[in-house]
Amino acid sequence: MMEYLDPATQALKHKQHWHSQRLETDVEVVRWGSYGVPLLLFPTAGGDAEEVERFFLVKQLESFIHQGRLKVYSVDSLNGRSWVTHPDIAHRVWMHKQYDEFIRHEVVPLIRNDCESPDIEVITSGASIGALNALICICRHPDVFSTAICMSGTYDIEKWMEGQWFDEFYYYSPLHFVPGLAEGPQLEQLRQRMVLIPTGQGTNEDVEESWRVAHVLGEKNIPNRVDLWDASWHHDWVTWRAMLPKYVQEVLAAEEA
Repeated sequence: MMEYLDPATQALKHKQHWHSQRLETDVEVVRWGSYGVPLLLFPTAGGDAEEVERFFLVKQLESFIHQGRLKVYSVDSLNGRSWVTHPDIAHRVWMHKQYDEFIRHEVVPLIRNDCESPDIEVITSGASIGALNALICICRHPDVFSTAICMSGTYDIEKWMEGQWFDEFYYYSPLHFVPGLAEGPQLEQLRQRMVLIPTGQGTNEDVEESWRVAHVLGEKNIPNRVDLWDASWHHDWVTWRAMLPKYVQEVLAAEEA
């Protein structure tokens, strides 16, 4: 049997299950670690909460976990799964909206309770559609999320609406709603946050999507940075295993300074 984690990390792993009325299904959150800054790490499109362990992303963060600097959380990618598998476009949009509500009103309170801090801020990250979820979190909820590490992001999901349009989609797609943000608390808080946007330039990477996000954020004076990795870095787990610890170290160092 393949060992995804060393025994010390495995001992710090904890799962929680419940039925989410918002999503109308059973859900799972997995945590690795006991102390440190919380990181909400999203899977890719169809991934479950343990995908990030099976593909060794958590393994790359073990040093931070063992040092008590980081607690890693992950959830099932229910909205991503809906976008790529569900035949009903209206259901995809409904799940996308409800998933955001689930993160903010079920997962964030769980993280804060687990950290024994009612107002602790959360780092968020993910790759591909996971990067989109991380971006949604920080753009919609800058009162909770401090930094987003968006790796090789797939941000333009309007194509999956197959020519249909639902008004609710606008509010859950940063490429659409961020340009329309008016001056006020949400935008003011966002300008105190940071969005890191690393992307490779190899197979199946779409650099233009990252630049579109940077442009949308920059037009609103929201801090962001696109980091281009060269063409040897493809849209796959090898790239994300190299990226994630590098940017987590950067973020933690800034928070600990």
